[in-house]
Order: sequence, then C-alpha cells, then structure tokens
Amino acid sequence: MDSPTAFDDTSTDHERFETEQLAQDRDAEQSTADLTDGTARRLVTDLVDDGVVTSVAERRVLVHDRSGEAFDSITQLAAFHRGWTAGCDEET
Repeated sequence: MDSPTAFDDTSTDHERFETEQLAQDRDAEQSTADLTDGTARRLVTDLVDDGVVTSVAERRVLVHDRSGEAFDSITQLAAFHRGWTAGCDEET
C-alpha cells in the first residue's frame, strides 16, 4: 500500500491552525470590546478594595488572588475576572 491515507495528508494543517488562531484572536478582542478603560479601572479598583486583587508594585503587575494569575493590563484583568466569575457561577 504505497498511497498515502487521509491521516497522513498534512497539506491543510497550516490552514486549520491559522483559522484556529484567528478565532482565538477574535474571541480575545470580543471579550474586552465592551470594557471601556474607565469601566475596567472601576472594576479593578473595587477588586483591590475587596481583597480579590493584589497590586505588586515592584513587578508592576496585578495578581488575581483567587486564581493566582498575574496581569500587567487592567483591561485584561477585568476581562479575565468577568470570565472567571462566569465560569465559577456555571459550576455551581
């Protein structure tokens, strides 16, 4: 059996990979699209006040204490917390 099988054909792997990467980029943009800078700052300020987020000044990051994730972007932290909270709510 000299002919390649469908499993051996990798000619379109790069197209599938690129499509997946574009979808992930689009998802990341949409997750922060509805967050204005002001909204994100207010949310993160509230999270710091509530002890959910810790500011690490010497590393210039904000740490989401409940997950252990560190962020250098307020907007990304706010988007992460929204998703993390939604995920926690779905599990219960």
